[in-house]
Amino acid sequence: MKQCMDSDNLHRRLKKIIGQITAIDRMIDEDVACEQILMQVNAAKSALHKVGYIIVEGHLENCVKQAIEDEDSDEAISDISSILEYYSRL
Repeated sequence: MKQCMDSDNLHRRLKKIIGQITAIDRMIDEDVACEQILMQVNAAKSALHKVGYIIVEGHLENCVKQAIEDEDSDEAISDISSILEYYSRL
């Protein structure tokens, strides 16, 4: 599969998420209040969801668009269907 996304942007986001997860782990060790930990879990989950969105968006804007331009509607539909199936599992 060809590169369909801004990998630098995704790497930056993933590093931030790794930092959030590390902080959550530390909060658990430090016996921080459950509500505060859950707030951080939700923030990390939202950030990961955004990463998925960016990947879907890049796939649609590049890979699917290319299939449409190549007049390969079967490939375009298959790509859209696959990406929606994977993304809906998040």
